[in-house]
Amino acid sequence: MIRTLFLSSLTILSMMDDPLSAGEGKNLARRTPGSSVSIGGPVGDRLRDVTQHWLMEAPSANPAMLGMFRDRDRRPYRNLLPWSGEFAGKYLTGATGVLDLTGDPALKDRLARFVAEWIALQDSDGYLGPFPRGHRLTGMAPNVDGKDGPTWDAWGHYHALLGLLLWEERTGDPAALAAATRIGDLFCDRFLGEKRPRLVDTGSTEMNLAPAHALFLLHRRTGTTRYRDLAEQVVREFAAEDSQGRPMAGDYLRRGLAGEPFYKTPKPRWESLHPILALAESYRETGDPSFRTAFENLWWSIVETDRHNNGGFSSGEQAQGNPYHRGAIETCCTVAWMAMSVEMLRLTANPIVADELELSTLNSAMGFFAPSGRWSTYNTPMDGDRKASFHEIGFQCRPGSPELNCCSVNAVRGLGLIGEWAVLVDDEGLFVNWYGPGSASVPLASGSRVKLTQETDYPLGGKVEIRVDPERPGAFAVRLRIPQWSTRTSVKVNDQAIPDVMPGRYLTLDREWKPGDRIALELDLSPRFWVGERESEGLVAAYRGPILLAYDRRLNEIDPDDLPELDANTIGRAAVVDRVEAAGTMLLLDVPTPDGRKVRLCDFAGAGSDGSPYRSWLKVSHADPSAFRPDAPRRTGPALDPE
Repeated sequence: MIRTLFLSSLTILSMMDDPLSAGEGKNLARRTPGSSVSIGGPVGDRLRDVTQHWLMEAPSANPAMLGMFRDRDRRPYRNLLPWSGEFAGKYLTGATGVLDLTGDPALKDRLARFVAEWIALQDSDGYLGPFPRGHRLTGMAPNVDGKDGPTWDAWGHYHALLGLLLWEERTGDPAALAAATRIGDLFCDRFLGEKRPRLVDTGSTEMNLAPAHALFLLHRRTGTTRYRDLAEQVVREFAAEDSQGRPMAGDYLRRGLAGEPFYKTPKPRWESLHPILALAESYRETGDPSFRTAFENLWWSIVETDRHNNGGFSSGEQAQGNPYHRGAIETCCTVAWMAMSVEMLRLTANPIVADELELSTLNSAMGFFAPSGRWSTYNTPMDGDRKASFHEIGFQCRPGSPELNCCSVNAVRGLGLIGEWAVLVDDEGLFVNWYGPGSASVPLASGSRVKLTQETDYPLGGKVEIRVDPERPGAFAVRLRIPQWSTRTSVKVNDQAIPDVMPGRYLTLDREWKPGDRIALELDLSPRFWVGERESEGLVAAYRGPILLAYDRRLNEIDPDDLPELDANTIGRAAVVDRVEAAGTMLLLDVPTPDGRKVRLCDFAGAGSDGSPYRSWLKVSHADPSAFRPDAPRRTGPALDPE
């Protein structure tokens, strides 16, 4: 069980070289408005392909994404899913995140037209959902057969708020902010105060209580106090009970404070991670440490008990308390986990949280997509094959939206989130969390800007060259994330070696910076190994830096059921192969086997991209088991003979 004492020890351990390690203040690290991040390399290629082949095409290829709002009161009613109202908001949220990373003018124009068309369909009372009058925000609505069924109507408005607020922040579109405030006003008029209905009584509470998070964001953007008041009221509803004393919602605050792991809470489905985000906002709003403690406890319990070797979260759409569980690892679940991790990083400025985000991004989020970017998965399993979401959850398809489902509109957010955590700032300087070819331009607390340009082939290689270009010379701190897995890391500033570089911490470079200064970072990509238990008993997950290695049948003459045992030390000495030999991969390694054969391993995200079976849990000798620790949450240890 995760305990508050455990978390306090972690914060000190992971940040002991940084005077901000104790986490004073309500907003330790933040993304500054006006920041920009540009991504190159394989991730940049994937962003480009997803933009061209999915984001640009999705609205016109699936016109019911907005059509359901246009004819919501027309008979016969559309045959909607309880969550159909989420599709437009999820699409806009992910697409705006990608736009933030690419600056693609065609995508910006496409999204501007989408937003204008969508908000024109908002009703006069602020309603922006697909259900008919008399049934809005009630938790029940008639379907095509005239029978009432449950709705996640408040959940749909939550995603609308997220998308509209993100779009307005990035573009300054006043119409988007006006639409968001009308939603906020609708919710307050309907639910705020003791004499009005409670949001918790609309049912489906792990979904329909999520607006608490977005209402805090809307309050921060507008200063309107009743948005905050309703958010706080809904947070209190987390602990609501029915007449029999049974939990109606997730009871996230009390259970989190008690150190109860997430999988044991009353609502352990993945959607609960979105209302849990309101705990982080409650801490920022009030400074009450109980909100932060509960949030951190829940986050750490997921890392320990439900985050899989590929950075994915959930099994069968909920927490199971078992990272080896072979249930489906749903795309939406992992995206929600990554969004929660972004907030955890901002609250704690703990570089190990950024390690977790990198793990999820480079393995699961990249692995959601076909190499073309045309389709994404519902399930991205540790072992198995890669299927388009419409193969596994085709029941969500409807006339006019043949490609839409909860995951197809949400998958891109896993990549779009990079801009939310790549480079963060505080009053002393900045935190460099993302490594890879590209650049970032960041406003500092002093009012000046600094541009960081990375020249590297990371994560293929471990050398990262960072050029620092402030607008004018000035003193500020550049904190470099030193990954937990990088045992031996070297850092130079303008060719001068920096001593005492420790894994799992930020290396603080606090100095007078001038244009053209250079940081040379060399990370240790020696393979590390997670020895499995339970369903993975006798098997091992192998990592090279942040990349999970996998067997893919298309790259091998050996079939998966005939795979020989590999040697951890041999993997460590394996040669990197030119990845152009296998489309869609970032990394290829040829590993000799003890019997003289060869097994080719690739990055998890590229495995199975042609539909062939793959495996990330392998038979590997000479890999020692390592227990979960807060400073090594991946349970990885090096080979016996790293030399």
